[in-house]
Amino acid sequence: MTTNLAYRRQRPSGLTAILTLSLLALSFRAGPLVAETHSFGVLSQRSAVLTAQYWNPILDYVKARTGVDLTLKLARTAPESNEATAKGEYDFVYSNTIFLPKMAQADYQVILQPRDEAIRGQIVTLADSPIQTLQDLGGREVGFPSLAAFVGYAVPMDQLLREGIQVTPVFGGNQEGIMGQLKAGKIIAAGVNSQVMKAFANREGLSYRVLWESVAYNNLPISAHPRVPQAVVSAVRDTISGMNEDPEGAKVLEATAQVIGQKPPYGFVASSPADYRNYVDFYAQTLVKDIE
Repeated sequence: MTTNLAYRRQRPSGLTAILTLSLLALSFRAGPLVAETHSFGVLSQRSAVLTAQYWNPILDYVKARTGVDLTLKLARTAPESNEATAKGEYDFVYSNTIFLPKMAQADYQVILQPRDEAIRGQIVTLADSPIQTLQDLGGREVGFPSLAAFVGYAVPMDQLLREGIQVTPVFGGNQEGIMGQLKAGKIIAAGVNSQVMKAFANREGLSYRVLWESVAYNNLPISAHPRVPQAVVSAVRDTISGMNEDPEGAKVLEATAQVIGQKPPYGFVASSPADYRNYVDFYAQTLVKDIE
């Protein structure tokens, strides 16, 4: 409204009027990037402190470069995060559970995927554990992050069911929660995300052994809700995907990676739902029925 009034006061004519109208139109379209705050949900894998230390510098970088104000939103557990995602409460979300059938209505669209190697579901035990094979787990308690964890629960549990190995699941709330229980000796084995497990072990000085490993799945994507204006989506996608090529952005990525023990390459590249087709295929065929 203020812009329109200013235009009427100036009353430009001819070429000046055309140029003024064009600039005003561009300004109006860019306005929402500066004026609106958008929520950025993150699937609960690590502690809230580590998650904030990792993501907030990245979101601050996006705001400084584009004016898009992304506010980090964390649920206490992965199931709570999934519930919010299913309701479409996040404008952007970093999660691989958007491919669950129950998430279809939210219709989040993948825009970015990590540059690092793909993740795998693993079943692990401590290096000095007497457990040698999956069959040794029959009748025992096995830890998992939560019913909502894709490679930490659904993928390894599917394998156990296919091999006819009955275990009693216990849950740690998130990835590092169950890894902490494994380290403390409270459980004999755990289903985990290979990347999170590696980073946790490096940070904690933990030696572990992999009993089983799944096929590769692309690591957690960043996705956008359909209600977010395309200009905002494009600004976020292009800025985050270009961070590693900007000296300041590269420093942010390296610093945040050190917080969680992540190894290079850092950052994200532009992506699409097609890059995550094997997630959809898994959910269509899995024997696991209690995924949240």
